[in-house]
Amino acid sequence: MTIRRVQPIDLEQLIELWEIVFPNDPPHNAPHLVLPAKLEVDDLILVSWEEGKLIGACMLGYDGHRGWLYEVAVHPDHRRKGVGTALIKSAFETLASLGCGKLNLQIRTANAGVVAFYESVGFEVEERISMGKHLA
Repeated sequence: MTIRRVQPIDLEQLIELWEIVFPNDPPHNAPHLVLPAKLEVDDLILVSWEEGKLIGACMLGYDGHRGWLYEVAVHPDHRRKGVGTALIKSAFETLASLGCGKLNLQIRTANAGVVAFYESVGFEVEERISMGKHLA
């Protein structure tokens, strides 16, 4: 398995992966919209390849103070094989190399089953209220 930053050649398979892993995402999260917008800002998307197939990915954010982890996706055929853990560890290394001291993530309540996974790689539940507003 190889993990690296996203390249243009990855986009078709990355869109397919996100559509498989996140089939019920709201329309504003459609990968064909999100990915080009993200790449206009930076290339902080990690992809995991194995035997010519994109099997996992995660998008990172960093504002100079805190980091964020978004859209962690592992193809269903490759789950529970260490792909997600390897992606998260690469995210830690990537953000730390940029000077990031703290990494945050949000989990949808409908996906609360992944809490134990994130705890296994060092995340802790923090008491927060998450709020959002769509601008478009």
